[in-house]
Amino acid sequence: MKKSFLWVALLSLFMMFGCSKSVRYSQDEIKDFPPQIQEYIKNSQVAVGMTRQQVRLAWGGPHSIVVLAPSEDGRERVEWVYKKMGFYTSRLIFTDDKLAEIVSDEPGFAK
Repeated sequence: MKKSFLWVALLSLFMMFGCSKSVRYSQDEIKDFPPQIQEYIKNSQVAVGMTRQQVRLAWGGPHSIVVLAPSEDGRERVEWVYKKMGFYTSRLIFTDDKLAEIVSDEPGFAK
């Protein structure tokens, strides 16, 4: 009985701290961004047109980075890969430092 209670207590603590929203920025760091971008960052959201810096402030660093072949017109392309809960993947494709495409298999993910 004590072991069961201990496991429930540990699981509850893990869920409580694991679900808390961590802030990866200060207000001073985002004050010069457009108001909509500031809201995205505050709500841990990303949107097409954001820079890599803005995405990093919103979501943190990616799990991996893949350098892609340049676009047909020679622009730099990079893919940031984020993993969630071990099996959902979101791929953010940047062209010349601007988020150009979001591909996610996470249910309910709004693009």
